[in-house]
Amino acid sequence: MDKEKAIKLVSSKIKLIRVENGYSQDRMADIIGTSKKTLVQIEKGRDYASWGVVVATCAMFRESEIMQSIFGDDPLEVLRTIAHERIDSPKEKTMGGKIWWADVHKEGLFRLQQNLISKHYRILDDDGYRWFSSFDKEEALTRLFELSSS
Repeated sequence: MDKEKAIKLVSSKIKLIRVENGYSQDRMADIIGTSKKTLVQIEKGRDYASWGVVVATCAMFRESEIMQSIFGDDPLEVLRTIAHERIDSPKEKTMGGKIWWADVHKEGLFRLQQNLISKHYRILDDDGYRWFSSFDKEEALTRLFELSSS
């Protein structure tokens, strides 16, 4: 997934997210930091949301069922991985990937998983802490072997 695809996906679902939360267009526009006029254009499919509006929507509605159907269990992780191209440092403890993730490879104390929806990869340690995220499988495998050999 890249920035353009994320923008198109969120833009196409923004009305559903608004309706799911019971917000008027005025209130939704205020929450995500855009004008009502722009929101109407996005909802009618005449324009796409800006990257900033996509990020704000994911941040404000990360628990939304619609948002999770687009990106999986952690929409912000997907956006951070898109924006930075990869995340390479231990982060918060995850839930271990029971629902949205498939194990791809295990090496030592680490495992590589792929998100079933967004298709990005992450490396978790045996305690469920995320060490790395990327959309590039080869890069993720290389990092997996580096981590397991250290």
